Amino acid sequence: MTASSLPLKGKNILVPRSKGQAQSFSELVEKYGGSPVEIPLLAFRPAKSPELHAMINQLHAYDWIIFTSSITVETFLSFLHHSNREHMPKIAAIGKKTESYLLTKGFQVDFTPKEFVAEGFVEEFKPYVKKGMKVLIPKGNLARNYIAAQLSNYGAVIDEAIIYETFFPEDSRELIKDKLANSQLDILTFTSPSTIDHLMAVVEENNLYEKVEACIIGCIGPVTKERIESYGLKVDVAPDVYTVHHMIKSTIDYLENEYRRAL
Repeated sequence: MTASSLPLKGKNILVPRSKGQAQSFSELVEKYGGSPVEIPLLAFRPAKSPELHAMINQLHAYDWIIFTSSITVETFLSFLHHSNREHMPKIAAIGKKTESYLLTKGFQVDFTPKEFVAEGFVEEFKPYVKKGMKVLIPKGNLARNYIAAQLSNYGAVIDEAIIYETFFPEDSRELIKDKLANSQLDILTFTSPSTIDHLMAVVEENNLYEKVEACIIGCIGPVTKERIESYGLKVDVAPDVYTVHHMIKSTIDYLENEYRRAL
């Protein structure tokens, strides 16, 4: 790959994911010459969910189960006994990554929306909703209840179960503080509202707002963009397709446009 095809060369790019989840993101950054800086801005742990066990025992009674992320699938399957797999209802998955993860685990995915956000999902899923149909939505403790509320309005009977908790790893606090304080991050990427909330907690504690302002900021999805802007920050990169790949490509386009403007 030539130097001209390494548009991220010399750029330190925040990869806000844990080691296990960061690999494909980091490889994409490296492919274009950038230096990934892996600092997980959120981590997950299974929640105590006694109601989930009762729901799992009644899986056959549900018409649909909706998975909004691969971490939701992974955590749900950790609760699922092998004998329950044959009783799975129809499966809806938001996002290609969620769908792919389900397929690798041997499940059939019956519905995937074109848009990878809750609002788009509801709009596209509407024709499948029948009055009185039962839907199970496993979720994290910080997840919105938009899907449940909207589908309930259309007559579905919704059961939500919090199956994992999101938290900010302590090690990441010091890492973020040091990298920002020493201007060692050029591009910040955010994949959810929680990631920006956690980073900004460190920023506000250590008076590092100007350091963040000096960075290029990219994000996935309108909800994340709105949260970033609520802190008074400008979002430079927000692709129409809500994937890491498109965020990186859009970042490259942004840098090239900035370079042309500087000429």
